[in-house]
Amino acid sequence: MLKHWKVILLLAIPSIASFASMTVTGTISLIMVGHMGALVIAIVGVTNIIMYNVFAIFSGIGHTVNYLVAQSYGANDMKKGIERTYIALYLTVVVSVIIIIVGIFASDIILRAIAGNDHLALAGSEYLTLRFYAMAFGIFNFVFHGFLRGIGDTKTPMVLSIASNLLMIFFTYVLIHGQLGFPDMDLGGAGLAILVGEAFGFFGCLYVYFVKLNSRYHTRSKVKYNHAESKLILGESGKLGLQEFSLSISMFIFTVFVSRLGTEALAANEIALNVMSFGFMPAFAFGATATILVGQYVGNGTPVHARRIGTETAVMGVLLLLLLGTLEFVLAGPIARIFTDNAEVIHLVTLLIMISAFLQIFDGLLNIYAGGLRGIGDTTFLLWTSLLTGFGIFVPSAYLFIFVLDWGSIGAWLSLYLFIFVFCALVMLRFYRTDWTSIQTKKAQETV
Repeated sequence: MLKHWKVILLLAIPSIASFASMTVTGTISLIMVGHMGALVIAIVGVTNIIMYNVFAIFSGIGHTVNYLVAQSYGANDMKKGIERTYIALYLTVVVSVIIIIVGIFASDIILRAIAGNDHLALAGSEYLTLRFYAMAFGIFNFVFHGFLRGIGDTKTPMVLSIASNLLMIFFTYVLIHGQLGFPDMDLGGAGLAILVGEAFGFFGCLYVYFVKLNSRYHTRSKVKYNHAESKLILGESGKLGLQEFSLSISMFIFTVFVSRLGTEALAANEIALNVMSFGFMPAFAFGATATILVGQYVGNGTPVHARRIGTETAVMGVLLLLLLGTLEFVLAGPIARIFTDNAEVIHLVTLLIMISAFLQIFDGLLNIYAGGLRGIGDTTFLLWTSLLTGFGIFVPSAYLFIFVLDWGSIGAWLSLYLFIFVFCALVMLRFYRTDWTSIQTKKAQETV
């Protein structure tokens, strides 16, 4: 048990630090731009939802690389892992071009359609365009990080993430205020800072993958087109991407509902989600750890051990989230005052933080057990469960609680609670009802 916990921690702690750097960067950036007013907070909030949806659509590529490489690493067949990574990178090139084109031509249209507010769209279109450019690099980074985590290296993604996010913080500060001789770009400066950070991370990933790891894994090998493997990568990426997208589009609809409650409600919602992201951080980290370890154990032919270590990862993650949730519940008021001096927003944020404090436990269990299911390649179940709970429970209950029962922002977050609890329960049930003795590595289906 203690041996397993050490392995889990050695993988999870760098991932926590990596995700923490992203969360802290987002929080610091929001604090720096937040004092420009509720409109700016709302722009950042709406843009974050848009970017979350864009990332979700294409994140399946990184998730697929992560679990397939973990299985290849466990099976000591990294030639296959490299082949699959190359196919994923080719797909990512196409995706990045699409993202850039959308950013150039559709940012203003998207903001107008979502916010229903010409003033918000006019003020935020430049910021959104820069975020699209940054996302083009970010998708590549996620794929490279998926490879690195698949081989059990969570430290390199941590270093690259921290460096990238420190750059984002620095450039956000100097560009929105015009410090150290840099131009005063206001909100546009915050968008440019994110672009610089993501671009730095991309070039760092190129160096690590193609230079540092070449001698060990032959990462500069020539990879011929393989129809069966390409079909596998595309299919798995599509399922995992649609799963994440169904979650993100549900959150998008949720945000649209909240936006109809007014600018203050939307600003409070964004701040509360930002605070809750500190719970997402260890949840994602332990979820990634579950994928790595389960995938590697499946790869080396011991899937029953994979089930056990998935459970141990969940226990450790929940203990940490319980502590974090307790701190957030007790300190909800002081935390709210860090972000804004608007009394109405502070009051609402305090209530939302208290509601969400222990929601993070269920979110953590959901992420960890879903990570375990990704490790065995049970992607179809994850997709359909996400669709069922997102559009069958979350969206209808949000509409009911907000508009029919007139519970406002509190009702919105109660619907989020219900959604995550049910999703969590279904994923846990699937994890423990799976016949682990029959689990095998994911193989491409050859066509005749």
